[in-house]
Amino acid sequence: MKNVNRIFIAIAVVLLASCKKEVDEKPKVIYENTSKSAKAEVKIDTTQIVVADLPIQLQGTNYLIHPIGDLNVYGGSSKGRYDSGSNVNDISFKISNYGENEITGYLRNFKFQEIGSDSLKTLTDKPVLIQTATYLKAVADKTKQQILVYTLADMDTNKDGRLDANDIKSLYISDISGEKFTKISADFQELIDWTLLESKNRLYFRTIEDTNKNGEFDKNDAVHYHYLNLSDWKVSNYNPI
Repeated sequence: MKNVNRIFIAIAVVLLASCKKEVDEKPKVIYENTSKSAKAEVKIDTTQIVVADLPIQLQGTNYLIHPIGDLNVYGGSSKGRYDSGSNVNDISFKISNYGENEITGYLRNFKFQEIGSDSLKTLTDKPVLIQTATYLKAVADKTKQQILVYTLADMDTNKDGRLDANDIKSLYISDISGEKFTKISADFQELIDWTLLESKNRLYFRTIEDTNKNGEFDKNDAVHYHYLNLSDWKVSNYNPI
């Protein structure tokens, strides 16, 4: 009987590993029945409750930033429970984190409010999932330009009907008021990383393109090198190899 149980356990482990492998290997891009420029439709999850964190004022700026995201409900209950006097809560109202001039999370939007004004400006009216928003304080201190750099998903590239961390990550910038929200990486190219070079007043970044169209980003694909002139927000390509 023990041997039979061991066999069943072994089979279960294999099946679980197989399922996990299928999830892990899900392609980031699905090209079937879509052109390169087409954007898959993102389904609106009406069960999600949208909340805002308390506003953040970045050092030296004249704007409040309100992070907007989905309420986090933990545990098996779909209703959730919050008890301010308890150490264990089913609901977390905190949707973002802030430190070192960077706001992080899985955020649906930002709203900007100038100090002394009651009006709010929405960053974008398009579906996005913002993972980081970084204030270029060194640039502001040197040139007085107040710029935010965003990493986010803006297309349902794996065509599962939602925006999440499994979709391609892109690079955007805006000024501190949320105006001039501009995409600076190319569609269908995954952002690898970016860095600020203060001496040249440039933002350098790398992307990878799925050149063999297998839906994955790997060693067989092309890496592209770019820099953004922060003075005029013009993107140029360069080849260091």
